[in-house]
Amino acid sequence: MKKTLSILGSTGSIGTQALDVIRHFKDRFDLIALTAGKNIALFKKQLIEFEPKFAYIQSKEHIDDIQQFIHKENLNTTLCPNNDGLSIIAKIPQDLVVIALSGTIGIKATYDAIQAGNDIGLACKEVLVSAGSHIMEASKQKGVKIHPVDSEHAALQQCLTNNSNSSINKMIITASGGPFWKLEKEKFNSITLEDALQHPNWSMGKKITVDSSTFVNKGLEVIEAHHLFNIDFDDIDVVVHRQSIIHGLVEFIDGNILAHLSSTDMRFPIQYVLTYPEKLHSTWPRLSLTQIKKLEFFEPDYDRFPLLKVAYDVGRKGGSYPVVFNAANEAAVTLFLAEKITYLDIQRIIMKSLEEFNHDLSLSIS
Repeated sequence: MKKTLSILGSTGSIGTQALDVIRHFKDRFDLIALTAGKNIALFKKQLIEFEPKFAYIQSKEHIDDIQQFIHKENLNTTLCPNNDGLSIIAKIPQDLVVIALSGTIGIKATYDAIQAGNDIGLACKEVLVSAGSHIMEASKQKGVKIHPVDSEHAALQQCLTNNSNSSINKMIITASGGPFWKLEKEKFNSITLEDALQHPNWSMGKKITVDSSTFVNKGLEVIEAHHLFNIDFDDIDVVVHRQSIIHGLVEFIDGNILAHLSSTDMRFPIQYVLTYPEKLHSTWPRLSLTQIKKLEFFEPDYDRFPLLKVAYDVGRKGGSYPVVFNAANEAAVTLFLAEKITYLDIQRIIMKSLEEFNHDLSLSIS
């Protein structure tokens, strides 16, 4: 029987790679719906190729264009209304809803999918950073599985197979260090947008690439791991691993450590989520152990990359702190991508927002 699924955010980095996996195993999946933001040209190609039952376009100015395109191409696809299209698709009974949306827009869609009893493939870390307790509690009540698409969390989940939380001593998330790991602190003032988008190992969207360079992405992953695996912040470590070969490690109470290794190709964790619990043969470029010259690990540099420590702090405080941290970062990175602020302004905006916001520690979303 084919697995039914939808991809919310099909034109983004994760969405397009998820479609690569579906092409590779086309006899295994029944693609119900695709949604997009503004990449109309690519979305049209996807609609023709996959002809999903439902579609949704976030950009209001392109609704008529997509509707006319569906009619012109005689596609058997229904375009969902703009105001609640994501929720409509998320609530359709199906095996898996892949949340590949960018930012907090993914929260409601995730919650709606859970309430409908649909398992989640979560590629939007902001969902758990901003609403972790609500989402995890809802998934527990509905008996819904949340499968993380992030390479680090997918690695940790695979290391945990057949092991309970009581046997864990700590989880270790690896970080590439980004493009500025060896850059002198005094040169951060001159970092350009082009510099920040040059990730040494991964091919990702612009926002997450910038987040990787500031270590905000790793901080969000720490908060996400706290919720996903119900583990204390004191038991989550981050180490810089420049080779990006080991994506996650779990140290158990008996002193043994399990590590997950793979090539730097997001199709590996995406395939893991889409085909779970099966392991299917793929042709993605494999990791060659004999070609690995060294594996290095370093402590994070909190002086040059202070936002990682800030993420730990806001995660421990809970309440509105993680929400403000995430929202301020989204706003700052958007301005940086538009080249309206400097690289170091990202840090300044986040710190100022956290300092000036009237926080509510009773907020049950952390």
